[in-house]
Amino acid sequence: MSRPIIAILRGIAPSQAAAAATALVDAGIDRIEVPLNSPDPLTSIGEMVKAVGERALIGAGTVLGVEDVRAVYDAGGKLIVSPNCVPDVIRATRALDMQSWPGIFTPTEAFAALDAGATGLKLFPGDMAGPAGLKALRAVLPKDTEVYAVGGAGPDNFRDWIAAGADGFGIGSALFKPGMDTDAISERARDLVSAYDTAVQ
Repeated sequence: MSRPIIAILRGIAPSQAAAAATALVDAGIDRIEVPLNSPDPLTSIGEMVKAVGERALIGAGTVLGVEDVRAVYDAGGKLIVSPNCVPDVIRATRALDMQSWPGIFTPTEAFAALDAGATGLKLFPGDMAGPAGLKALRAVLPKDTEVYAVGGAGPDNFRDWIAAGADGFGIGSALFKPGMDTDAISERARDLVSAYDTAVQ
């Protein structure tokens, strides 16, 4: 069963990439981003694609420029996540048939992202908007728009975010911090999946 959770593995090293991705997928998380400000991120993406590419959606986060989109595509990635809304990045992503999840915070940014063809929206920073901010945004967005809350969303408040209209979540430090071993990643992932499943019951 696929859950609308994107694991954000900021700072992961290529040597751990395949094992971490396998642990996440085995625990029930099949969407993974490697932020481009991680060490050698394109190598990590390539290792993950080789390990679990048939079972998971792998790609990059913190994608700021069009040239990065092509680099991620060439590494085998199929997911582009950004902290901001850059229509050229969105269009370049969609032209390569990759998923585009730009960061938005205002209705203006949200509609600019949708006009450019975004797959869905990343509400960021989620902790600044809060569920109330998302609920207000939902009132004007097209009903079929997918919105993932990123930053400030986690097991303690999944239910509140879902009630406000969140379709999914991007989870970073609650899942992974540099230096964590694979067993710890696996345990955190299982706990997170359990919390999500409970919240949506």
